[in-house]
Amino acid sequence: MLGLLTAFIAGGFIYFIYKMTYRGVLYSPSFNATLLVMTMITCLVIMTISTNVVLSLGMVGALSIVRFRTAIKDPFDVVFMFWAIAAGISSGAGLYFLTLFGAVVVGAVIFMLSRKKHTDTLYLLVIHYYEDGNDEVRRELQQLDYTLKSKIVRKDVVELTAELRLKIDNTAFMNRLNDIEEVRDVSLVQYNGDYAV
Repeated sequence: MLGLLTAFIAGGFIYFIYKMTYRGVLYSPSFNATLLVMTMITCLVIMTISTNVVLSLGMVGALSIVRFRTAIKDPFDVVFMFWAIAAGISSGAGLYFLTLFGAVVVGAVIFMLSRKKHTDTLYLLVIHYYEDGNDEVRRELQQLDYTLKSKIVRKDVVELTAELRLKIDNTAFMNRLNDIEEVRDVSLVQYNGDYAV
């Protein structure tokens, strides 16, 4: 009971930290609840296999055939999964102080990292324009810190995608681009390197 209670407290703390520090697109309450339950289940597994060597070998064999196919969208979610498993292992092994102390230390580190301000932000700039406006669009883009990601030409319409780094939310350049007569539309989307936000 003490092991399960420790796992529950550590899992609840992980749940709280995940909810407080989540910075992704769509918060998933079910994933967060999974972290709490995963901590307790891992504790039960470790308590079970620590009492019997034969049972532990059978458990390892049974767990080796399980395949998890859920895609992790945010790489930082993997950290929370390993944290939940580690807390479950340590509480299942009877290291209650280590479980709670480790949860506080890891939680403090994650909380500090989540509060760190980034000096610049990545954006994707998507421009649709007629081919006649190529020079004017290029001239305007040269004033920005950008990397060309793709350029698609369909008949006389061009779709240009560029990666931008903006230090502040100054989007006045979008109005200048939109004022070019050949430009049909301009879109700016926040980008974290893996997927658009």
